[in-house]
Amino acid sequence: MELARQEAVTWRNRALLLFDRVAMPVAVCDVYGAVLLANPAMAAECGTTPGRLRGRDVLDLFRPREATQVERIAEALRLRHRSRYQVSVRWQAPGGVRRSGELTADPVSDTVQDTPALLVMLRVDAERAPSPAAPAGPARVTPMEARILALLAAGATTARAARETSLTTDGVTYYLRRLSSRWGASNRTELVARAYALGVLTPGVWPPEVADVSHARDAPDAGA
Repeated sequence: MELARQEAVTWRNRALLLFDRVAMPVAVCDVYGAVLLANPAMAAECGTTPGRLRGRDVLDLFRPREATQVERIAEALRLRHRSRYQVSVRWQAPGGVRRSGELTADPVSDTVQDTPALLVMLRVDAERAPSPAAPAGPARVTPMEARILALLAAGATTARAARETSLTTDGVTYYLRRLSSRWGASNRTELVARAYALGVLTPGVWPPEVADVSHARDAPDAGA
């Protein structure tokens, strides 16, 4: 029995590690839609950390386009149907960017008698390129991105940045990859250089700090 318990813990830890590394936004919710667990990709869509999403209603974070979709899913779950459910949603991403996509919810449980949890995945619609006529300005970053950039500029390792932000090392890596992809940076040195060039970090200041709090004006992040 003890061996079985240890094996279960081992597999749970492996599953959580994989969950953190998945690039697609994923969350586990209870049958009412309250978030139990979210990966860094899902938290990044809301401009926060996984820990701050716990207990939030997933349909408050991602607004359904049609209320009737939600009503049908609620009725199906009440009847313990175990189909895959899809909801078209809209939400406001960090920096005020309006996005749309689709939430897919799969009921999961150990047995058919148990009340299922919902494995929720978010597919983000392709973003349209910004208008060439749009006014230029400092790059927008989330509070967590700004904090990680400042730590990186100060020479912090991934492990130290994780401790300082209460993220996992995989969570920090996810944010760095996201920023690198957004800015076309090939390494961390270039990422920091671009942060200064784009007006995110204040030149000539030590320790490094965010140039303007309006760049990170979303809700403050908390530990995961």
